[in-house]
Amino acid sequence: MRPNIGIVNALIRITCGLTMLSWATSKLVKRPWSDRYLIVAMLGGMKVGEGITRFCPLTALFQQYKQNAAQSSTQHQLENKSEPVLPINPT
Repeated sequence: MRPNIGIVNALIRITCGLTMLSWATSKLVKRPWSDRYLIVAMLGGMKVGEGITRFCPLTALFQQYKQNAAQSSTQHQLENKSEPVLPINPT
């Protein structure tokens, strides 16, 4: 795992994650049967973890998709250069 987010982005993720986590745990004290606060707490924990490790799986997935799309477009351009393009005569 190589870091794929910057320092400022990581600090923002840690701050927002800790805010979400503290808000959700304070709400869980009043209503422990509510599942939505538990989900928000888990999402906040994920954001804290992403900030500490400086690795975001969604960013890595998007970067990989962009890289594959660029490779396929260059490969497609190379394939099209070898074939002559004939004009279509609609008549």
